[in-house]
Amino acid sequence: MLFFRTLVLLFCFATLSSNAVAQSPSKPISIPSIDVSTDAISIDGKLDESVWQNAAVVELNYVTSPFENTAPPVKTTAYLFENGTTLFVAFDAKTRPGERLAAFYQDRDKAWDDDLVGIKLDPFNNERLAYQFFVNPFGIQLDSIENEITGSESDSWNAIWYSSGETHEDGFRVEMAIPLKAMSFSGAEGEKTWRAELVRFYPRENRYRISNLPRDRNNPCILCQLGEIKGFENVQRSTNLVWVPTAVVGATRARDFEENSWNSEDNQEVGLDVNWNVTPQSLLQATFNPDFSQVEADVAQVSINNTFSLFFDELRPFFVENAEYFSTNQNLVYTRNINAPNVGAKFTGQKDSHTLGVFVADDDTTQFIVPGNLGSRVGFIDESSINGAVRYRYDVSNDWSVGGLGTFRSSDNYHNLLSSFDSKYQLTENDTFWFQYMRSDTEYPDGFFQNFCANDCSDPDGASEAGLRTKFQEAFSGQAYRLTYEHARRDWWFRADHSDFSEGFRADLGFQSRTDFTKSVLGGGYYWWNEEEDSWWNRIRVNGDWDITHNQNGELIEREVEVYASVLGAKQSYVELQYLKRVNRGQRQDSSNLSVDFSSTLFDEYFYSLYAEIRPVPEFFISGFVSTGEVIDYANNRLGDRLFAESEIEWNIGQHAKISFFQLFSELESASQPLFTARLTDLRFTYQFDARHLIRLIVAYDNTDRNPDNYPYEVKAKSKDFNAQLLYSYKIDPLTKLFIGFGQEARNRLEQGPLVTRQQSAFMKISYAWQQ
Repeated sequence: MLFFRTLVLLFCFATLSSNAVAQSPSKPISIPSIDVSTDAISIDGKLDESVWQNAAVVELNYVTSPFENTAPPVKTTAYLFENGTTLFVAFDAKTRPGERLAAFYQDRDKAWDDDLVGIKLDPFNNERLAYQFFVNPFGIQLDSIENEITGSESDSWNAIWYSSGETHEDGFRVEMAIPLKAMSFSGAEGEKTWRAELVRFYPRENRYRISNLPRDRNNPCILCQLGEIKGFENVQRSTNLVWVPTAVVGATRARDFEENSWNSEDNQEVGLDVNWNVTPQSLLQATFNPDFSQVEADVAQVSINNTFSLFFDELRPFFVENAEYFSTNQNLVYTRNINAPNVGAKFTGQKDSHTLGVFVADDDTTQFIVPGNLGSRVGFIDESSINGAVRYRYDVSNDWSVGGLGTFRSSDNYHNLLSSFDSKYQLTENDTFWFQYMRSDTEYPDGFFQNFCANDCSDPDGASEAGLRTKFQEAFSGQAYRLTYEHARRDWWFRADHSDFSEGFRADLGFQSRTDFTKSVLGGGYYWWNEEEDSWWNRIRVNGDWDITHNQNGELIEREVEVYASVLGAKQSYVELQYLKRVNRGQRQDSSNLSVDFSSTLFDEYFYSLYAEIRPVPEFFISGFVSTGEVIDYANNRLGDRLFAESEIEWNIGQHAKISFFQLFSELESASQPLFTARLTDLRFTYQFDARHLIRLIVAYDNTDRNPDNYPYEVKAKSKDFNAQLLYSYKIDPLTKLFIGFGQEARNRLEQGPLVTRQQSAFMKISYAWQQ
């Protein structure tokens, strides 16, 4: 009750002190409709066709970051028109005399730090989602979706559109042709009103964000501030049926160290993806026998001395497309839980105030996260399963939306069903509430808990939290809710969050690694802004939060205070200091029950950390993070001294080559003796021949030393893992592409022995998009 009383008092104070007036909306831009064939316009970056003389002309006159609506240092002009099927956008972007462009040949969606021009579009004019289309001076495409409901952006979304750029002495020009069928939009007759913003990113001493619209920093809603554009009266309806056949040819050989003999396997697969815009507002997708293996390796992570599951981004096209339709404040749809589907279907659509998303996919096996309050494990059932989600949202007004979500996973002897209700309400321009209620019903196979026993499940010493949380004889249920309030203004913000998850709650299609807890968080921050262009700093921020977590029996799990101070400065630099102090639970010493007061110890942890990054020249970026302090040694259930460091370097060599280097170092000392030292290196070399062709080499090396004398159980003193991948990629568009690659994995067979190859693979993947 103390949390809720505090929340009410702070809300009253915040709303009484909120007296800012929103800026008046800009005058709508009329987009001319010109009767010209799309084929008659050459997308080459020259802007030499006469049709551009009849386009709408828009000047980008505001720097919205790092400064507040100041005059831009360079001139940028945008041109727009449409012909009923395509939106044409062009930019003439000037630079200062004698300066170099920050532009490089890179893969699609990788050039976010370059000189960029682009457009943000909200075709439904409902301030919920915006499509973003950006291009660098060489025509490299970047597209993404911005979600105002969750406050997130995703560049995993891809559309088929066309662009080209041309550089010259005083800047560059870009032309873009965006087929309207690439987006969902209202199918209403007559003139349409969309929302849009024209943007240029100009990275020099500072990374200037230049726009045709001023931005009100006192209003945290970004998409609410997009300007209106009018037109599209004669939009031609198109079903946009796309057939994408795929073929995969590969060969793999692997060996077991015990047998030392190679086992070879060949793989030839054909598949088909179908995308059909049933209406301009809806999309139906189907996939048959897809190859969902990763073309590019996941970013390496270290799991040592971590009791909870690691998160990896979804990269597979079928699941990425329109994934925002299934988003809620809680991550209940994490499709990487679906490992090896054979067939899948998805429908997403929006009409007026209604938004709907449905997907279903099978899986050869069934895996999910078994959550806990001190740790989580990954559960595996060797049964095929059916998996799916249904999401509906109704926008009562621009300020209030309500929605429901249902997910299901089912196999012969297992099921998990989840239902959820959520709402977002923006009471004032500065005050927003989120609420979500969830309920689940789950049944595990008989004896499933035995997968998590260390030895004999009848022995209390062999039990585990995951084993206890899966030891049910029949179906069980649980519930959870989360309430969040945020007050955000130009110079300060405040946030309060409360979560309550029962012991029996499970979200097996989501990324939910914790259950059986209640958690309250109070946090806020303050900004200082500097509008002097030649100053060494642009923004100073001080922020922090306090949180406390109990289990459902009221036993303390964690109490934490953390404080941050950061500076955004010249040379595109950023520095952040952090101090954290918390009371935290160690591992259960008695694993036969879920109580924490009598089976685990509370420890006082603390650490200091420093993060810094800078881009002194366009070609070079470097960042570093270091943290030191006392943290729990989970192997021995005691405090240890930790040193953790990360560094990253990106170096563009000329306009075509790029080296990316990532290094991680983690060391823990316990009882004045070394416990482990983990070193991870990830090196990537890319040569981008042009906008379509690239060759990439990825090398990852994990080298971990452990002190067996300081562990209570048997461990390997030294482990080394090496992974390499060589890839050639040719992409005409996001769906028409060719990959040829070779991969190798090696590991040390003996503790002091050399690396020995365990697996080798070669593959070719090809897909081609036919559009109707």
